Amino acid sequence: MKHIKLGDLDVSRIGLGAMSMSHAYTGAGSDDAESIRTIHRALDLGVTLIDTAEVYGPYTNEELVGRALKGRRDQVVVATKFGFMSHTDHGAGALDSSPQNIRIAVEGSLKRLGTDYIDLYYQHRVDPDTPIEETVGTLAELVEEGKVRHIGLSEAGVETIRRAHAVHPITALQSEYSLWTRDPEPEVLPTLRELGVGFVPYSPLGHGFLTGQIRSTDDFADDDWRKNNPRFTGENFQRNLRLADEVKAVADEAGATPAQVALAWLLAQGDDIAPIPGTKRVERVEENTAADGIELSAEQLAKLDNLTPAVGDHHDEAGTRLLGR
Repeated sequence: MKHIKLGDLDVSRIGLGAMSMSHAYTGAGSDDAESIRTIHRALDLGVTLIDTAEVYGPYTNEELVGRALKGRRDQVVVATKFGFMSHTDHGAGALDSSPQNIRIAVEGSLKRLGTDYIDLYYQHRVDPDTPIEETVGTLAELVEEGKVRHIGLSEAGVETIRRAHAVHPITALQSEYSLWTRDPEPEVLPTLRELGVGFVPYSPLGHGFLTGQIRSTDDFADDDWRKNNPRFTGENFQRNLRLADEVKAVADEAGATPAQVALAWLLAQGDDIAPIPGTKRVERVEENTAADGIELSAEQLAKLDNLTPAVGDHHDEAGTRLLGR
């Protein structure tokens, strides 16, 4: 597995997102043993970046990752997130990046992960009620104390990234980026490169859509968040199938799977990008990590660059309001 740098943090250029093992997707939490095997297989294949968050479950995903990494902690860059849950007086479901909440959250994450430090600690979404300088100042204190080694942001806008980085170096931004969500390209990616901040795309396979395996939403469980995602509903879903078919056509030409092609395209966007495809199955982690060895031709990359744009917002209305602050 090739490695890249997020800021000055060395990681495998393909990571593993653990969320779907415990949260938000059909089958989440149904087979922890297979999820742990999947994490172990990822490590064996050279993956070093494992991504989780306290809100996944909540809490159960961090516990799962902690169990899986027992005895192998020093092989892994562990990334987790705070701020989507309030442990103070903000109430359930409220964004909270206040210093008091961060202090409570980090102790919980350390305990669940079974470790005494977090390699990369992200603010999960920008809290409009707490100045970013205050949040990053608290995180900088945690770095000094050795509880956190690197600081990250998720779905932050350009101004927030600049203000945060002025307080303490930001190692990485994690935001949605894929062949069907290219929002970071005009402003965010150039800013990150100017500042020397790495980029971690989540949902690099379009929540599974770009794999070409999803032709209907009938098999989704009622609590699968894609049930209410604008791109997976009604006429939008039918129109977006064309995009998946276009990816498959390039994959057939390249002798790869659509998932591998979607990841290879992301990897070709720069040596400061480390996507974290999520899965809870060994066979999928094997498929995804094999994208590390795929080199797309200039013609294939051009075809992918010019895919039919996805129809519909990539988050529902409430989720969209939290992006780019």
